This record gives sequence, C-alpha cells and structure tokens, in this order.
Amino acid sequence: MADMGLGMGINTGLGSTDTCRDGAAAPPVAASRILLIIPCFNEEASIGGLLSEIAATGRGYHTLVVDDGSSDATSAVASCRSPVARLAQNLGIGGAVQTGIKYAARQDFDFCIQIDGDGQHDPRAIEMLLDAHRKDPTNITIGSRFIHHAGFCSTRMRRAGIRLIVLALNGLFRGGGRITDPTSGMRLLDRSAIAFFAKAYPADFPEPISLAWAMRAGLTVSEVPVEMRARETGVSSIDGLKSASYMIRVLGYILLARLVRAS
Repeated sequence: MADMGLGMGINTGLGSTDTCRDGAAAPPVAASRILLIIPCFNEEASIGGLLSEIAATGRGYHTLVVDDGSSDATSAVASCRSPVARLAQNLGIGGAVQTGIKYAARQDFDFCIQIDGDGQHDPRAIEMLLDAHRKDPTNITIGSRFIHHAGFCSTRMRRAGIRLIVLALNGLFRGGGRITDPTSGMRLLDRSAIAFFAKAYPADFPEPISLAWAMRAGLTVSEVPVEMRARETGVSSIDGLKSASYMIRVLGYILLARLVRAS
C-alpha cells in the first residue's frame, strides 16, 4: 500500500512497428499542464481507438499509457500515439495509477486525470471534470455514473455493493464531500492530491480506499455526472462472486482507515 516506485522506463517516442501503419502522429502539446493517466492491462484491442478519440477532442492533452505488464501488444499499439510506461511486471491498478501520479508529480503537471484504457470512459467528458474544478475547485473531482444514472451503470450486484461503500465513506469521513460513485475510474487530481498520492497509494481496491485516505487527510472531493460506456472488449476483473468478496473487503479497509485516524 506504500510507494510503488518507478521501476520502469518511459518510452516518450512514437513506435515504428507494424502496429503503427495508420500513420498516427503524436498528440499536440497542451498549453496547460494536464496529464491523462491511462492504466492498461491487455488492452491492445481498445487502447488505439481510445487514444484516437482523445486526439479527436482537439484539446491537446498530454497522455501517459501505463502498461501494467501486459502479455499482448498494448505497448506497441499505444506507443504509436502516446508515451508509454511499460511495467516489468503486473502491479495491479493501484501500482499502475501511482506510476502515472508519480510521473505527474515529477513533471510538474497542474492536474492529472485517470481514464481507463478499456474505452468505457468517453474522452469528451474530460472537459466536464476540468470545468467542474474551475467552477468549484476541490482536490479530487470524480466522474460519477450515479448522479443522473445515464449510460452503463454496472451490474445490479455491483451497484448494491457500491451503495454500501457510499454509505460507509459518507458516514465515516464527513467534511470531505458527498460521494455517489467511489469506484469510478475517471477522476481528476489537483496538485495537492498529486503530491499526496505520489507518496503513497493503495495497492488493493485503490479507487474507494484512496478516497478514504484522502478525506482522512483533509482533502476535498466533488463529483460531476458522466456517462460510462459498456466494455466492448475484454472482461472485468470483478465479476460474479468476486463482486461480493470485493465489497466486503473494501468495507473492511474503509473501517480500518477510519480507526487509524481515530487512534
């Protein structure tokens, strides 16, 4: 759960392999210091399309694809369009995301925004997170599926578990902000949140646990409604009975975070 380190190289050049035959160019340099962190594990079928969508927004976002030890061509496909941090072994989503956060801290970005590499997040919603922060600045801005309940909102079992996590976070950590979607993988961090999570980030269940850690430390959280798309390729790592186990363990970690604060 502590500092994951940056035990990998970052390829900041564009690839020249056969996976780059479409002649894709690097995204334009953004005037503002905004980094999109895109954690991936075996997402060769979706990452190219996602990066093309990001470029099509015309916003010139900086991107960093973090290839979390994929066994497919994720890195080769992504390197046609983005710098890639290729991890030597699979660290899990927490280690992959913290790799990007540490990079954002070292490169002095003003904001970093996590967006999943499976294509479920619409890149056009990135500007919604930035607009929400400009209007009402908080340290963390979450793209929530459950404010307007539009788009794909996960399975019934997972939604029930998410409601329990919501009750736990909002009940145990008051003052940081009200949360409806603690498991969302689309979120904006400002400089304070980047500095906080660059030092330590949860390895297990990072989305909800990182919010518990942040609110325990006094960071503020807000949400903006976004639509989530159904996954077109691959499978979720949390399905069936794993969903129940996931929720039970998350609730235990949240309670532990609250007890640590109280001790």
